[in-house]
Amino acid sequence: MSKSEIRSPLPGTFYRKPSPDSQPFKQDGDVVTASDVIGLIEVMKSFYEIHAGIDGQNVSFLVDDGDAVMAGQVLAEVEQ
Repeated sequence: MSKSEIRSPLPGTFYRKPSPDSQPFKQDGDVVTASDVIGLIEVMKSFYEIHAGIDGQNVSFLVDDGDAVMAGQVLAEVEQ
């Protein structure tokens, strides 16, 4: 199996949950489809959904909830 990377399209703050009291969009080890939301990037009080963009299994996050990220930074890896 090969691994594919999910990269941040924007600089900002990465959130794995839709709100502080919610469950994460995806957990490490989950299966993802291209249309699945895996997190949010906050830029200047605006939130942008981050979609997996690929189908795969065993998603593995490389950044934590609330981490600052740069554009192009790898957020997660997915086995295909």
